[in-house]
Amino acid sequence: MANQLLKGKKGIIFGALDERSIAWKVALRAVEEGAEIVLSNAPVALRMGTIKELSALCNNAPVIGADATSVADLESLFNQATEHFGGKMDFVLHSIGMSPNMRKGFAYDATNYDNFQKTLDISALSFHKVLQTAKKLDALNEWASVLALSYIAAQRTFPGYNDMADAKALMESIARSFGYQYGFDKKVRVNTISQSPVPTTAGSGVTGFDGFYSYAEKMSPLGNATAEDCANYCIAMFSDLTKMVTMQNLFHDGGFSFTGVSHGIMQEMTQGK
Repeated sequence: MANQLLKGKKGIIFGALDERSIAWKVALRAVEEGAEIVLSNAPVALRMGTIKELSALCNNAPVIGADATSVADLESLFNQATEHFGGKMDFVLHSIGMSPNMRKGFAYDATNYDNFQKTLDISALSFHKVLQTAKKLDALNEWASVLALSYIAAQRTFPGYNDMADAKALMESIARSFGYQYGFDKKVRVNTISQSPVPTTAGSGVTGFDGFYSYAEKMSPLGNATAEDCANYCIAMFSDLTKMVTMQNLFHDGGFSFTGVSHGIMQEMTQGK
């Protein structure tokens, strides 16, 4: 049910690839709640995905290609978005992540360092670049909300998550450090959401994803949070209802992050003994 929580607000959503993407769900919910949006993704992702279909579902929201690792691209994006909206913005979603090492099958302890640098640039430093560009161009209103999507592998080891774990840890640190600066200077809030495993196109490419998903489902008191659930949480974080929340890593995982072991897992471990 729509409550017009974002009525009059404007923002950029990075990373929608197809209908399985969390960013796709967030875009739909943002528009449903009264927001105007601009959609952005890397040029190669725009060619691969179906973002034009999403645009049509979002009141023909502009689609502006931008490589989030390129400051020049980001400056162009923010300038075009500001011109389109006729003023500053109120929210940004960073839903960007990719590991060449994972895609190419390099083990973490046999990493390719050129690939590692690309993982950090695409999945973490791009968040800093988005924030720095927005701040430099004064593109966001006071009390604007900037979110990035993370995963608990930033704090705990999950075999197979590879160098993406390091990238997520760096991204969460950037949210704290930049949130401090942006809060004092412009009253802009910066947070990350540590989401349950979700069978998105990117998530499903993680080695052992099915095991991660099944284990988290059995461990979490509420079960895994869906992409739709995450979209609703993002809307709450974009709204004025959460205007005093900043520099936080917010777990949205059905309780997984604070459960030591569940009855279901214990039963599986003790069966037959």
